[in-house]
Amino acid sequence: MTKKERIVLILLALINFTHILDFMIMMPLGNFLMPHFNISAQAFSVVVAAYTFSAGTVGFTAAFFVDRFDRKKVLLFGYIGFLVGTLACALAPTYGLLLAARILAGGFGGLIGAQVLSIVADLIPYERRASAMGIIMAAFSMASVVGVPLALYLAGHINWHAPFVFVVSMGAVLVPLLLRYIPKMDGHLTATTTERPNPIAMIKSIGTNRNQLLALSLTSTMMMGHFLIIPFLNPFMEFNMGFSAKTETPMVYFVGGFLTLFTSPLIGKLSDKTGKFKVFSIMLLAGLLPVVFITNMPHVPFYLVLCVTGFWFVVSSGRAIPAQAMVSNVVPPQTRGSFMSFGTSIQQIFVGLASLFAGLIVVKNPTTNTIENYDLTGYLSIAILIGCLAIGYFLNRAMSKG
Repeated sequence: MTKKERIVLILLALINFTHILDFMIMMPLGNFLMPHFNISAQAFSVVVAAYTFSAGTVGFTAAFFVDRFDRKKVLLFGYIGFLVGTLACALAPTYGLLLAARILAGGFGGLIGAQVLSIVADLIPYERRASAMGIIMAAFSMASVVGVPLALYLAGHINWHAPFVFVVSMGAVLVPLLLRYIPKMDGHLTATTTERPNPIAMIKSIGTNRNQLLALSLTSTMMMGHFLIIPFLNPFMEFNMGFSAKTETPMVYFVGGFLTLFTSPLIGKLSDKTGKFKVFSIMLLAGLLPVVFITNMPHVPFYLVLCVTGFWFVVSSGRAIPAQAMVSNVVPPQTRGSFMSFGTSIQQIFVGLASLFAGLIVVKNPTTNTIENYDLTGYLSIAILIGCLAIGYFLNRAMSKG
């Protein structure tokens, strides 16, 4: 890998880091935002869902025209807009304006992910692309290891505005570096119309292709099952279990993200060696008991909570790795990028639905601020994940038959 390629990949990974961090920090900030704005659990879930619905809608819409422009320009446009939206979140004085700011940030954020992956695919030859993607995807674990605990520390020791200001400050430093080091990315504009995937034809083909429908169902249900319990995890641990939002609950994300930095590459190699569906099944089933524990948490020492949640992070990440590998194989290389972009948009929408469903189930006690019915989100999550396992089985069987 050349020095120039390494610089570009690091910058793209940092973009991913700030983008993912902005999405992730909203969920554990529930115990700060609900009392501050005096809002219900349902209203908080709407704020979380607004970002993903906006990102999914804009990402899906952009698939029809975004390839007409230089990828660098689209990335910069989306990233600057995302930073403006995040700054608006930091400055929002009312719940309504916070909701509008999350919609704005999510809309521009919907442009970022697909452009990052497209630039990597254009810049790095196929034989070295997996290593490059590994650098980009490491941003998710880093956001958990460093970003979320830092964001919660800032919220606990300064105020809830501080995490958003941190994201914007980091992004402001990145923008001039992007302008200088990201090369012009317009090589795809020289391709003829017949060489470019037609998004409308691709969507029509998905509706008639059983494997592609199964692949989209697999990733969407997997995301929904996971994110049903995420939005209210931090409020539940503080308001119900009495753990400190300043010193203890950030450790859940730090420990979980730290472990996945090491386990994810190992699980990826294991999936290739022993079978992707086999590893996917083991990881999914292993993650069901932690869900029961987390959503029905007894009064136990915090170190035991960290052990269970750390294991849950590992298996949750572990099931996603072979699942994504299976999904990437249902389409030929020439249409894989468009299909994955479309799939990402669907996943964003399902994450938003998960947050809304959680908000409909969970109730905040107005007297004590405790979270009620959190256990029901766990049971629903388990039911969805078992359905996800069935979808994975049928997809794997269909792919095995060729």
